[in-house]
Amino acid sequence: MEAEEGEEERRILKEVFGDSSDDEEDEDVSLEKPYDNIINPNPNWERIKEINGLWLCRDFLSLQQQASLISAIRNEGWFTKVSQNQAMRFGDLPVWAIELSASIREAICFSEYVSEIGGEETCDLGTEETGPLPSNLLWREPLFDQLITNVYQPGEGICAHIDLMRFEDGIAIVSLESSCVMHFTRAERQFCSSVESGEEKEDPLNMKIPILLIPGSLIVMSGEARYLWKHEINRKQGFQVWEGQEICQQKRTSVTLRKLCETK
Repeated sequence: MEAEEGEEERRILKEVFGDSSDDEEDEDVSLEKPYDNIINPNPNWERIKEINGLWLCRDFLSLQQQASLISAIRNEGWFTKVSQNQAMRFGDLPVWAIELSASIREAICFSEYVSEIGGEETCDLGTEETGPLPSNLLWREPLFDQLITNVYQPGEGICAHIDLMRFEDGIAIVSLESSCVMHFTRAERQFCSSVESGEEKEDPLNMKIPILLIPGSLIVMSGEARYLWKHEINRKQGFQVWEGQEICQQKRTSVTLRKLCETK
């Protein structure tokens, strides 16, 4: 079984990087740990200006790190059948998920991000709202203690929703394998009255806000983005379009990390 798992890891890395001319190098890239060297030394964060508390890091994971994470997920044995498409863990998370949580914290603290007006600023560890997570969430222990891994086949997605209130503020989602568009809409639709006609018209802020999630990207939601906006992924034919081009849909895997509310 271990030999088969090792062969599977080599196959994934071969798909990503191609053949190696050095057998010793092949031995070196065979991953002894389930998940290692995850952090991108220079991750770039984009603040989604239409939605307070929504941040996107498109280059969170390199190709090799993505392959390593997918391999670690497969090694859990959660998805041995096509009908098995979701796995949840509470409290006692796998080692690779703990490392992933730590890497999310590092990526937030030691990176530059794109501000609303397009300039770059350094994350300030001592302030409340200078980056993807406010400090009271960023430094909680543990940062996350609940995991959901989902596998979506082409055409499958998830309906518009707000995550359950049993979870605290601050949610992170890592996207793998296939690109997709996640849409955000306000939880409560708002209307404004037209002075000229006296009719009520839908507030422009209620428009769907599309976010492109490429493989290896990380999205973080807190505050308004977490509580006041629904998010969804509609992967039916004709709905996955970005900049006028339909996305070629393949199997997609997502890893969502959250923290359970403390019980009193």
